[in-house]
Formats: sequence, C-alpha cells, structure tokens
Amino acid sequence: MELCSIASGSSGNCILAGAGGSRLLIDAGISGKRIEQGLNSLGHKTCEMKGVLVTHEHIDHISGLGVIARRYGLPVYATKGTAEAILKTSQVGKIDPELFHIITPDQTFTVGELSVLPLCISHDAADPVAYVIKSGGNSAAVLTDLGTYGDDLTDRLRGIDLLLVEANHDENMLQAGSYPYYLKRRILGERGHLSNENCGRLLARLLHDHCRGVLLGHLSKENNYPQLALEAVRMEITMGDCPYEGRDFPISVADRNGVSELLAV
Repeated sequence: MELCSIASGSSGNCILAGAGGSRLLIDAGISGKRIEQGLNSLGHKTCEMKGVLVTHEHIDHISGLGVIARRYGLPVYATKGTAEAILKTSQVGKIDPELFHIITPDQTFTVGELSVLPLCISHDAADPVAYVIKSGGNSAAVLTDLGTYGDDLTDRLRGIDLLLVEANHDENMLQAGSYPYYLKRRILGERGHLSNENCGRLLARLLHDHCRGVLLGHLSKENNYPQLALEAVRMEITMGDCPYEGRDFPISVADRNGVSELLAV
C-alpha cells in the first residue's frame, strides 16, 4: 500500500493511494497539468488511475476534476450529495454524469484490487466523506476537512497503517489574523477544520504499534507553518492519553504545492 500527497493545502488537494496494479486519486483540486507532473515524478500517469475518489465539492478539491475526467474518462466516486453539487459547479466544466459512481457512507466498495470504505465526516459541504483504502491486509486513510470527530469515526479508523490527517491551522494565528470574524468562526466550528492541536489529539487516539507513517495535510497558508504544525502535533501525542511520544512515529508534513514523501507498507 502506498500513500502520497501530490498537493495538500487550502489552495488545492490531490492525493495518490493504492497498491499492486491499482492506483486512485483522492480529490483533484489542482490543475490537470500539475496532477500529471506529480504522478510522473512518482512513476505513474493520470490515464493509469482507476478513478478519482472525491471527498466533497469545495473547489480546492475538485478544480481539476473536469479536465482529467473528460480527457481520460476516469470514473468519479462520490456520494449522491457531492455528485449533485459537482454537477452544479460551473468552474469544473461539464462532466459526463455517466462517469459518476454514487457511493454510500459506511458501505465498502471495490475498485480494482482495492477495498474502499467512505466514512461520514463533519464539514460544511453537501455530503463529505473520508476514505479508508485496503489491499492485501494493508491500509491507508485520508482524513481532511474535519470540523470535529467522535468515537464512531475513530473506532472505524483504528489499526490503519498509513494516515494523512488534517492539521489546518494554529488557533492563535487564526484568531490574531486578518480573516473576517465569520470566516474564523467557520474554520473553528464543528463543520470547519482541525487545528494542529486537535489533529494531535486525534492521532493520539489512532496511533498503534504497527503504524508505518503519518502525513499532516491541508495546512493553511495564512494560519500555519509546517514546523509549527509538526511540533504541535508531536506535543499533543506526547502529552495525550496514549502510550506513545510524538517522535515514536515517522510524521511529516505534506507539501502545500508539491509532491510529498511517499509512505509505503
């Protein structure tokens, strides 16, 4: 199983995951050209992808979807609410409705060699989901755009080998920054985004002896720094109610505009 971020941040998100001869994109929120260049750097091509899993319809997750769907005829996997919202989003252009495969949260489906489980998450979108991908006893999860999380979600995420988890903002930077009040309230709310600290608290609940790697993703350009996110997350793990310290696991930060470290198990 492999997991790699081609881009991850408030301005665009695209993740590669898969195993064997099956690879999927999770979101396509950057240009088709950048997706192709990122995949090429990893030895892959867009036309070889088995499809695109869409987490939700916000433009930083779908801006390149129309281009690659039209050019390569890639299947698009999305919940009913997300698919309907995408088809109404003029910025992505026209996408053949027949390319959409409607998925249901908490119901596993298969793409090639991969088993995919979409999980309901709390975010201000039509019907957003996170994804757990499994193959041959190995697993990866992509978990971004979370306002909050509870036992139901964390229980479904236990034992995952590779994780990409949102560490969107530093709360002090956000509060003191130039964003208008309504936007600060949205980001900090239960349908917004996870702070560095909340990301660390979530990881403290998910880490286990066989976890092979963590990527911190979806960092805000205005309200976070990679090193700050990394240190805050590690501190929360160390101080949390778990048997681990923050440096017990390989944790890195996904590049906002480029290809990250490749995690593999």
